[in-house]
Amino acid sequence: MQREKQRRGVLDVLKVRDLGIVYALILLVVVLSVVSAATGRPNYLGGDNVANILDQASLVGILVVFMTIVLVSGNFDLSVGSIGALSAAISLSVIDERGVVVAIVLAIAAAAVAGLINGLIVQVVGINAFIVTLGTMTALRGVVLILTDGRTITAESSSSRTALQSIESGFWTVNFPVILGLLALIGAGAALAAGHRGRRLALLGGGGAVLAIAGFVGDMGFRYAKPVWYMAAITLVAWAVLRFTVVGRRLYATGANAEAARLSGINVARYKIVPFVLTGAAAGVVGVLYGAKLGATNPTALNGLELTVIAAAILGGTSLFGGSGSVITSVIGALFLFTIANGFNVLNLGANYQDLIEGVVLIVAAGVYTVANRRRAQAPPPDEEAPPRPAASSEPQRVGVLRG
Repeated sequence: MQREKQRRGVLDVLKVRDLGIVYALILLVVVLSVVSAATGRPNYLGGDNVANILDQASLVGILVVFMTIVLVSGNFDLSVGSIGALSAAISLSVIDERGVVVAIVLAIAAAAVAGLINGLIVQVVGINAFIVTLGTMTALRGVVLILTDGRTITAESSSSRTALQSIESGFWTVNFPVILGLLALIGAGAALAAGHRGRRLALLGGGGAVLAIAGFVGDMGFRYAKPVWYMAAITLVAWAVLRFTVVGRRLYATGANAEAARLSGINVARYKIVPFVLTGAAAGVVGVLYGAKLGATNPTALNGLELTVIAAAILGGTSLFGGSGSVITSVIGALFLFTIANGFNVLNLGANYQDLIEGVVLIVAAGVYTVANRRRAQAPPPDEEAPPRPAASSEPQRVGVLRG
């Protein structure tokens, strides 16, 4: 019985409802790789092309992490593109006079304030998040138009541009096997110091040593642009918080049933407002990185970004109704969208059909998740062991009679 339950647990983890976007991305990459090989083009999974896809998806990936948090809380945000454009405009407008640090701080602070305004209006005033964020999206785009005077703005000082670009341009090489091996060795050493023994501990230490040596000797470094590592670090931290902390459990509870969460003692207002602030600050970071990458910005910068971010979250299985979602699968959804775009460019398939295919894929993905959720809700609970029956008695049962 125990093995049967474990088998069911493994199968549940591998269901389409949880990993559908992973299967879709693998299938897409396989198809593009086969077509590339059949047409005599370079290997689609070559290091340069993979690095290019990750670099293109990094800014959207950063935002989709926090958009997922907002969606899990039971809301969503349409203003992230305008907030990012505002942040880029502020940073490039003041960098010559105030310096890089002040410009970045002001840009991200303004973005966080915009997110706070969204959260307060939605939670305190009680206006629907769609209406509020649609209004702030339009209003902030007007603010950007005023700041830029309808023109493209750049940092005048070459030193300022260089300092700003240093946070975005360039590559970092990280040797994951060495890092994982060292972490395994540290864990094994700590366990030994605590007096633990056993085969698993020996495997952990031995495997960590082999992994570290192999990574060092084989020079298994991964060289990607800085925003890719920003995206990876933010995703891992957010996943750990949502998965293993009380904050994450309370956020999911708030999104699933706000009234039940309130009755259980959770500060619902906090878990509704803070995600807006975090998403606004993340949009500010994305705006700064965008301005640093191009060295300029204009009133239409990052226009339509919010739709791409929401689409990536939906592809990752995040519910629009709150209480369900994973930042990792949402980021994979972003990679899926950019892999499609990259495939069209690499294979010269024609960009005219790209939006059509992406829209169809989004509808199909939403349909698959909806059907899977409906079946999960209608499925009977797993069978439980029947309670043991009382042993039969050889004595005849006595029936008591109440005398009044």
